[in-house]
Amino acid sequence: MKINHAILHILDFDSAVNVMSARELDIDTRAVRQFLTSHLRRARTSPDNRRAAFADSSAFAGELKAFLFGDRDFIDLSQRIAEFIGGELAKCEKPESTDVVVADFEDDDDVRWFAILLMTSRMAFMHEVDREGGEVRNDIARHYAILPNPSQKVSSFAVVRASTMEVMYQDKKRKIAGEDTMLIPDGLLQCVTGVSGKEVIDTVTRIVEEVAEEHGANTAVALARAKEVVAERVEEDEELAPWDLADEIFEDEPAMKERFEAEMREERLPERVPVERSNVERAAVRNHKIRTDTGIEITFPAEMLKNTEYVQFVNEPNGLISIELKNIGSIENR
Repeated sequence: MKINHAILHILDFDSAVNVMSARELDIDTRAVRQFLTSHLRRARTSPDNRRAAFADSSAFAGELKAFLFGDRDFIDLSQRIAEFIGGELAKCEKPESTDVVVADFEDDDDVRWFAILLMTSRMAFMHEVDREGGEVRNDIARHYAILPNPSQKVSSFAVVRASTMEVMYQDKKRKIAGEDTMLIPDGLLQCVTGVSGKEVIDTVTRIVEEVAEEHGANTAVALARAKEVVAERVEEDEELAPWDLADEIFEDEPAMKERFEAEMREERLPERVPVERSNVERAAVRNHKIRTDTGIEITFPAEMLKNTEYVQFVNEPNGLISIELKNIGSIENR
């Protein structure tokens, strides 16, 4: 990752003083670079990211384009962003002190992004060393304005792809001036929002499970098949068309297919949604995990369920289910 510009502004509602930086962060400092790289990469690749597009009337889009084309100063733009966020947070019932990080960076694929991260300050206990009567005294003190660790998740941020102005974001509703508001997409960016790829995948798998259970089918087999189909589609072109999945998931079950499509209409899922390959490479999609009422847990690659040479579910005459694992060369204890 290459960080071109990065700056930090402080919105301190405990002391009622906002501090706008007039200088960029020193990205040559190891601690700063490590902190920024970790949070920017996490924001860029999070599977929970929602997609959005700038509204035609978005003033922010024009400001950002001016910066990307070299007609707008980075520091001045970042200050305007922090001032707007500070003004909106001040209208909250309980405003939280927040550090605003603004960055211009290129990811590992040399794609340029513009990022805005809202880092809510937290309280922590730290040791202090003092002198009393000529002697050293160690003490415990409570400190505020502690930034999140590089491994922690930031709950409110946006990243904008420079070449396409595509927006990915995460945010939470805040009570601003008495109304529930999404500060980043609605207030700052002025976007038309959509759902995340993860939300679509989660919805599809939930509906598949419900339909299979409703029709007395094996839910484990149906879910594994759904995950396999989703992974295959995303591998092809990093895009998922939820409405096209029914034919493959319920290939020989017309009644279940019809019910699945009816549920999809009720959920109002989009016709197509971009999904990055990294999202389906997660264990939760690639693998399927089941737990029996006897307490046994089994995890297996989703695609294996269509091949009865390795895994097979057998419905016994007494109404119980047996699971056969076949052609095992070795077993490793974990």
